[in-house]
Amino acid sequence: MHRMKALLALVCVAISGCGGGQEPSAGGVNAPFVKTAVVTSAEAGVLGLTGTVRARYETPVAFQVDGRISARRVDAGQAVRAGQILFELDARDLEQASQAVQADVAAAEAALATARADLGRVRQLKDQNFVSAQALDRSELAEREARTRLDAVRARLAQARNALGYARLSTPTAGVLVEVSGESGQVVEAGQRVATLAREGEREIEVFFPDAVKPPAIGQLVRADGAPLPLRLREVSGAVDPQSRTWRARYSVLTGSDALALGSVVRAAFAAPGGDDQALSVPIAALDERGKGPRVWQVVDGRAQPVAVGILALDAEAARVQGGLKAGDKVIALGTHLLTPGMAVRELVQ
Repeated sequence: MHRMKALLALVCVAISGCGGGQEPSAGGVNAPFVKTAVVTSAEAGVLGLTGTVRARYETPVAFQVDGRISARRVDAGQAVRAGQILFELDARDLEQASQAVQADVAAAEAALATARADLGRVRQLKDQNFVSAQALDRSELAEREARTRLDAVRARLAQARNALGYARLSTPTAGVLVEVSGESGQVVEAGQRVATLAREGEREIEVFFPDAVKPPAIGQLVRADGAPLPLRLREVSGAVDPQSRTWRARYSVLTGSDALALGSVVRAAFAAPGGDDQALSVPIAALDERGKGPRVWQVVDGRAQPVAVGILALDAEAARVQGGLKAGDKVIALGTHLLTPGMAVRELVQ
């Protein structure tokens, strides 16, 4: 028993001697491997985006009165002329309302005629001193009230006739109906859009830019045959879209817009922002947008650390960025959506 205890003590000393003086690495044997890529300088180039052909003026079309649609006379994509009938409402209620107001007008006219006749008789009696001046004043006031009521009812009659005319919805100008949502039998409210009219005339290109890219003042529209058409910035949205994180920009087509079909998707080219000393190129898979903004990840002392960047442009394989990086740095190129700050990782040997 004494010899066995001595042997066990010798084994423990040997094990302690083998592991003594060494600390486990930051990564550890269980840390996952990550693939890295070298950050390179990005030359200033061309930013290519897709755009949609839109009309300079797009007018929502709606009824001015409530009712049920009884007839739809147009379809989406149809060219229409100014004043063409698009929809009709069931006008029976409007006709009844107009007839009711006409009856009120007739009653008001009769009341005014009676008041005027009474006023004439009271004036004759006053001339003969058979009635007082107060009685004459009351008759004059009654005649004035009847006349005012008639004016009000006639105004209501004009409104009723206008409403009856609003039962037929026509186009304010010539153009193309890019959208028609109203259907026969549908009950609509006043002001509810039932179609969208793209007016004839100037065409524009609607383009969406990443939030880190300021829409340039000029650009080019690249047609299918390769011929470029000059573009000029007309307006930019006042804020970044909260869901897509993009700026909406409208570009005027300076020449050749007549050949562009409304709603068609086209290619547009713009001068890419940034230069050699500002823009860097990283693999597009290295971007991580789970935080408050885009970022990439570096391996620092065996642990993953995020670096905030701004996106200048994107293509199928790489992203042009600027931020807390420099050419020659390494970033994690895959699986960034699984990383957390300070996570132990091991860099995969290339």
